Amino acid sequence: MARRKKVYEGKAKILFEGPEPGTLVQYFKDDETSGAVAQISAAVEGKGVLNNRLSEFFMTGLNAIGVPTHFIRRLNMREQLVRMVEIIPLEVVVRNFAAGDISSRLGIPEGTPLPRPIVEYYFKDDKLGSPLVSEEHIVAFGWANQQDLDDIIALALRVNDFLSGVMLGVGVRLADFRIEVGRVWEGDFMRLILADEISPDSMRLWDLRVIERADGTQADPGPMADVHSELARRLGVLPSNVTHPVKASLIN
Repeated sequence: MARRKKVYEGKAKILFEGPEPGTLVQYFKDDETSGAVAQISAAVEGKGVLNNRLSEFFMTGLNAIGVPTHFIRRLNMREQLVRMVEIIPLEVVVRNFAAGDISSRLGIPEGTPLPRPIVEYYFKDDKLGSPLVSEEHIVAFGWANQQDLDDIIALALRVNDFLSGVMLGVGVRLADFRIEVGRVWEGDFMRLILADEISPDSMRLWDLRVIERADGTQADPGPMADVHSELARRLGVLPSNVTHPVKASLIN
């Protein structure tokens, strides 16, 4: 990396000042993360390269269908140029199937299709364990207003439609995923756009290309093995110099 001013460092990425006003350079690290409150556990060679490519693929597709994102362009194997935004301190989780936290909270068997996509909010604070919060908390504490929440839900459901279709096309079920949303100003007008990243680190993916059992039946879909490499391969974005598998961490 070139020597430049670091703006923020998280578990999986570093943000640097961008070359133009209102921009940042987002650098993807190889650190492995796990759980709803991800903790750095180890460095996995090649993970940052794959997440950079995969996030570029998803963000570019969303931009093309009119879903606003902070993504501008990929700069190199590990970096991309993004718009500077004011992050709303919420992790927005969209669930299509019961798994993880919602299964344990509500006693719904894992894998159960939900009656409709469910949007949940978690306060973005690792020290507190990113607790589940309601719309009442969000409005009362001034993290976002009701119009913001309506716009976030609409944005999240559009992202869900896009991602679900893309994943199904390559034999993958999108059980749930997590996004972050930021504010940008264009003169006096403020709008909300998708920020951070979209990668296997923020998704729960189940492989629909399951192996047939000896009795001729098929096993239920399960977590994808080596999800970063396999997903990149199926989507056609696997860099030629990354040939070994890396493991994904899923949201809670």
